[in-house]
Amino acid sequence: MTQALIVFSKELTDALRDRRTLLRLLVPALLMGPLLLMALSGLIASLEERADKREILVVNIDAAPTMKNFIERQTYTLKAAPDDYEARLRGTTLLEPVLVLPADFEAKLRAGEAPTVEVVTDSANQRASAGVGAIKSLLYGFSHERAMLNLAMRGVSTELLEPVNVEERDLASAQARAARLTGIIPMFIIMAVLYGALTAALDSTAGERERGSLEPLLMNPAPHGAIVAGKWAAAALLGMAVALMSSLSFIPAQWLLQSDVLQAQFSFGSGEVLAFWLLQIPLAMGLSALLMALAIRSKTFKEAQAGSTLVITAVSLMPMVSLLNPGGEAPWYFWVPGLAQNTLMMSVLKGEALRWSQVMPGVLVGLVLTAVGLAYVARSMRAAVAR
Repeated sequence: MTQALIVFSKELTDALRDRRTLLRLLVPALLMGPLLLMALSGLIASLEERADKREILVVNIDAAPTMKNFIERQTYTLKAAPDDYEARLRGTTLLEPVLVLPADFEAKLRAGEAPTVEVVTDSANQRASAGVGAIKSLLYGFSHERAMLNLAMRGVSTELLEPVNVEERDLASAQARAARLTGIIPMFIIMAVLYGALTAALDSTAGERERGSLEPLLMNPAPHGAIVAGKWAAAALLGMAVALMSSLSFIPAQWLLQSDVLQAQFSFGSGEVLAFWLLQIPLAMGLSALLMALAIRSKTFKEAQAGSTLVITAVSLMPMVSLLNPGGEAPWYFWVPGLAQNTLMMSVLKGEALRWSQVMPGVLVGLVLTAVGLAYVARSMRAAVAR
């Protein structure tokens, strides 16, 4: 243990001495997630501001005074759409959908016919598409009101139009609703663990071999297991430290959110930081050992970086599995490194209590990866000395 601590101290000192590499690790870990969260809140704030304005762009509104009267009674303001609204929608320079009314709107209503109205948007223009729902709700409301008036004029009870009362009841808590928008946070924490451990794991194996310092180190009387344990502990600690700082960066970030709704729903404090950090410990342990095992056979640092690309890609894609499977959490999620941590952190964001049956699979997988990876690294070192 003493020899392992000596190696651990040496590796940690070397990693902290390389300030340029540390900055490349810390700046993305500390800034990318919060900046993206604030950009998302800015987008939501702009959509909320647009909803508060309650403005609708219309073509031929003078041809439909009944429609105009209904929309204005809903406290909306009608504005004439520009003549080139189609081109501007395609070019994303117009961020509002356009309501187009036919010239014979009133004539068809009086004749008992159904006039055709258009809600013009561009599905590639996401900001414009977001406003389609409000216009459709107004059109449905207008149709409903006209139908009720027609029934009342004919002496028919308007209750026939609504044989069923429908009420929507949302069971999701405020935190769960906010988690739909803040689900990017776990991905950044996982990537912080990976990149925090990556450089130390590769440099302590392939990097030392490239510099010619690995073989002299192995010639020392210290057991190879102690050397491997010290190097692994330094890499895992750096991964956990970067993940902790990345988690802490979201606390001041939430104070800068521009969306009042998101700010009220999103709650990220010391409890969430601690839970996130504890959940990353098995991942940091397993990934550090795995990266060292992949790098120990490499002759240069660049070769080790190329070999670790598969791990980086796999871990970064793991959170996407839950997005591609909206049917719910599958039990096997908790046995996959990266995916297990993402699923558990999402539960924390939603305010749900974690069960040991959910946490333990990730812990066991992390321990197995650690044991197998370190055993392979120690055996490779012994083989290098034998040669």
